[in-house]
Amino acid sequence: MDAHDPHAAAGHGDHTVAATSADPVHQAAPPSLVVSLVLTLLVAFGPLSTDLYLPALPTISTIFQVDSGSAQLTLSIFLLGFATGMLAYGPLSDRFGRRPLILGGIVVFVVASVGCALADSLDSLIVWRFFQAIGACCGPVLGRATVRDICAPEDAARVMAYMGLAMGVAPAAGPVLGGMLTEAFGWRSTFVVLTVFGLAVGAAVVVLLGETNRYKNPEATRLDRLIANYWVLLRHRVFVGYALVQAAGYSGIFAYISASSFVLIDGVGLSPLAFGLCFGAVVLGFMLGTFLSGRTVKRVGLDRLMRIGTSLSLAMAVILSVLAFTLPPSVPAVVGPMAGFMVGIGLTLPNAMAGALGPFPYMAGSASALMGFGQMGLAALIGFLVGQATDGTAHALGVALVAMSAIAAAAHGLVVSRARPAAGH
Repeated sequence: MDAHDPHAAAGHGDHTVAATSADPVHQAAPPSLVVSLVLTLLVAFGPLSTDLYLPALPTISTIFQVDSGSAQLTLSIFLLGFATGMLAYGPLSDRFGRRPLILGGIVVFVVASVGCALADSLDSLIVWRFFQAIGACCGPVLGRATVRDICAPEDAARVMAYMGLAMGVAPAAGPVLGGMLTEAFGWRSTFVVLTVFGLAVGAAVVVLLGETNRYKNPEATRLDRLIANYWVLLRHRVFVGYALVQAAGYSGIFAYISASSFVLIDGVGLSPLAFGLCFGAVVLGFMLGTFLSGRTVKRVGLDRLMRIGTSLSLAMAVILSVLAFTLPPSVPAVVGPMAGFMVGIGLTLPNAMAGALGPFPYMAGSASALMGFGQMGLAALIGFLVGQATDGTAHALGVALVAMSAIAAAAHGLVVSRARPAAGH
C-alpha cells in the first residue's frame, strides 16, 4: 500500500476514500463579490483579534504590573484556543454544515470580547482571550472550507490570494486603529470595537451567506471516522508538506506579532500610534505578495510561486537577523526586512492552503481544521518562546524568522516537490 496514495487508505465505497478524491462533478464559478467580502470578514477574525490590541500590550503590562512575557501570554493563549477550536469546527461543519457553526462561533466571540473588555486582572483577561479564540477560529477555518466548497482548486488559490489581499487591511489598519484607541480611550476600547465587529459580521452572515456544504457526512463526528480521516490526511505527504509550509510561514508572522510592540515601543521608543503605522507598513508587504500571487498563479503555478516566496522570506529573515545582532534596534533595520519577508509570505500562504485542501472536497472542513491546528499550535509555541526571550532588541525575532523560513523552504523543497509525483498530482 502506498502511503502517498489517497485511494489506498480504505476500500472502495468508504467515505474516507471519497474524502480524498478529486471533485470532477462540481466545478463552480468563484463566489460573488458580496460573498467574497463576507468570507474575507470571517477570515479577518484572526488577525483583528491579535493585531488590534498589539499597541496596548505594553500598557497592559504596566497596568497589571507584569513583565512583557506575562503580557504576551494573552497572545499565546489566544492561539492555543484558536488551534483547539479548529479541531472541533472542521468535523462538526462537515456533518452539520458551515453556516450554523459560523453563527455559533460568532456568538461565543462576542460574549468573550465583552469579557475581555471588563477583565480586572491579567488572569481574567487570559481566560477570556482563550474563549474569544474558540469563537474567532470559526471564521478562518470555515471561511476557507467554504471557498473549497464552491471553487475548483486553481480558482480557490486565486480567491484565497485576493481574500488575503483584502484581509491585509485588517492587520494593516488594526494596529493603527488600536494605537489611536489606546491613546484616546485606553486598552479596553480595543475589545469594545471587536465586540461591535463580531455583531456586524454575524448580521452579514445571517443575511448574505447561505449553506455551502453539499456533502454533509453524518459520520464525520464519529470518533473512529474522525481518527480515520485525520490519519488519511497525516499520511498524505502532499498535504503534510503544504501544511508544514503554512505552519512555519504563519509562525514567522506571529514571531513578529509577539515581539514587535516591545521592540518598537520599548526598544526604539515609538508611540502606540507610530508603532501601528510601522506595523501597517509591514502588512503592505503581505498585501503586495498576495496581490502578485492572485495575478500570476494560473500562469506561473502555485508551486513555483511558493518556491519564490519561501526563498524571499528566508533571505529577508537572514538580513533582519544580521542587522539585529550588529546594530541597535531601529525602524529601518526591523520594518524594512520584515516588509520583504511578508512579500514572500504573501506569495506562499494562499497557495499552500489551496494546495493542501484541493484533494479533499468531501472533508474540506476537517482538512482545514487539521491544517489550522498545526499552524496555530506551532505559532503559539514560537510566540511564547519569542515573548519570553524578547529584551527590547530584535535578537529573538531574527532567530525565529530564520528558523521558520528555513523550515518552510525545506518542507516545500523536500516534502511537497518529491511527494507530488508519487501522489499522482
